[in-house]
Amino acid sequence: MLLTVPLAGELSFYPFNETFRVSFGVPAFFFFLLLLQKTPAIFSGILTGTMVVVFRILIDFFMQDNFSWISAFHAHYPSFFFYFTYSVLFYFAKINRFQNRSLIIGFIGLIIEILSDSVELIFQYIVLETTITFGSLNEMIVIAFGHSFIVLSFFNMMKLYEAQSRERQIRKQNEHMLMLISNLYEETIHLKKTLKNAENITKESYDLYRELKALEKREKQPLVLTQQYSQKALRIAGEMHEVKKDNQRIFAGLSKLISNESFKDYMNAVELFHLIIRINEKYALSLGKDIQFEYSLEGNNDSHYHVYTVLSLLNNLVANAVEAIKEKGIISLNLCELYDNLEFKVADNGPGIPPKYQNVIFKPGFTSKYDQFGTPSTGIGLSYVKEVVKELGGDILFENSFNGAVFSIKLPIQKLIQKG
Repeated sequence: MLLTVPLAGELSFYPFNETFRVSFGVPAFFFFLLLLQKTPAIFSGILTGTMVVVFRILIDFFMQDNFSWISAFHAHYPSFFFYFTYSVLFYFAKINRFQNRSLIIGFIGLIIEILSDSVELIFQYIVLETTITFGSLNEMIVIAFGHSFIVLSFFNMMKLYEAQSRERQIRKQNEHMLMLISNLYEETIHLKKTLKNAENITKESYDLYRELKALEKREKQPLVLTQQYSQKALRIAGEMHEVKKDNQRIFAGLSKLISNESFKDYMNAVELFHLIIRINEKYALSLGKDIQFEYSLEGNNDSHYHVYTVLSLLNNLVANAVEAIKEKGIISLNLCELYDNLEFKVADNGPGIPPKYQNVIFKPGFTSKYDQFGTPSTGIGLSYVKEVVKELGGDILFENSFNGAVFSIKLPIQKLIQKG
């Protein structure tokens, strides 16, 4: 501010007389007062007014042959009172209260500049005995209006840029949260499966214990080994029961987090596809691949779908397609909603899946992907997708097309749309 305002002040003209200048220093000063909210306005006015006077005196010193310090000071020091008055009025008007009301800021800025110009003219009249007409006052009001318009234009542009930056940041955070909850959703499916396994193991262990106890009763002299086995079976059943209880507590917490149905948990197809595409565009770039994404909608697409379910299903398939494409390719997403059913399709123009793998791609643990160190992936992505689709009462199909692979997921629409 202390550098910009004096420099901008030199871009000036003299509409009334040879001493009263109209410059771009005024809108620059107004803009900085709006921008520097934490700096006391009066302190800024004193420093800026002093810098302006000193700067103009120094310019006269270097530009004039018959320079006089006293004459230069008398010619320029009224400008100090303009900036001082401007800052005092700005402080007492508390303009920063109206950060989101541009017209009020512009109107107050107009009044402040007119009053500050009047104070400067009064000091010029006292010191230099200059005169001013009513016509000149009208011009002064027009110029003040122009200054306010310039400042509001730049200020609103800055506010718009800040709002857009905030919106981008919030969108990134929301996408991150959606993916995080989507991943948690996947974990709950695995945890639910683990709960079933723990329950089955507990039941089988307890059944084994009862059979061993029955065997003890049938024998006249029960073997010590039989007694040991029965106790082990009972202990295993007890431990598995504790594991089941712990898993149930974790599952209850995750389910409460995920199944709290609100409007934010549901999106229309276009929003969902945009989200999936943005996420996987970043993934493709991180792998150094040039992949184009496209999507299409068929049938009635006014419904809102459960975000985490759709994300957890489609993101697995799209990520697999990204990994399958060598360097450059196209991935297509399609949704067809018809009556009580809907079908998602994910197609790519990669190399497809070799025939020898087609019968095992949905089996847990199967993978044909290895990282640069030769470490295989977990092989649970497609098996997870199939498990969820099966729980939702749907079906997943795969086929190799002439230019890549196509995965189709068919589901009852009532399992995904927002209730009510």
